[in-house]
Amino acid sequence: MFRLVITVLVAATLSGCLAKLTGDHYGRHEARVPQKVTYGTVERLRLVQIEGTKSRIGPIIGAIIGGEVFKDVGDGHGGHIMETVGAAAGGVAGAAAEEGVTRRGGVEISVMLRNGDEIAVVQEIDPRVDFRVGDNVRVLFLDGYSRVVPDV
Repeated sequence: MFRLVITVLVAATLSGCLAKLTGDHYGRHEARVPQKVTYGTVERLRLVQIEGTKSRIGPIIGAIIGGEVFKDVGDGHGGHIMETVGAAAGGVAGAAAEEGVTRRGGVEISVMLRNGDEIAVVQEIDPRVDFRVGDNVRVLFLDGYSRVVPDV
């Protein structure tokens, strides 16, 4: 039971570490680093899904919980088999849960840049920013990543 409590606490703690993918969130490594800025106009918007994370954390936590839940099912050798089955099923369920919990709604923003190039950037939907076709925007580039923000 103690392992189960620790596992749930670790899962809850790690779920709070999810990075935001909106245009106004920056990682520590992005602070004080120059970014290339270009300007453009929103041409198209399309709602998309940004898939969730697929790390080892979900399957490991799921396997521990599944093994704990099923460890007392059956006697002797059958009990060990059920614990193994529970761990395997828990691992699969944990992986699916992790991906589902970390999945985000996104928007694909197609921007016609002032130089005539068109680019598309996918970022998490930010309820505080309402992009519309025709909006003037800034596109910021850093280390192969980009973000679109309103040009206000």
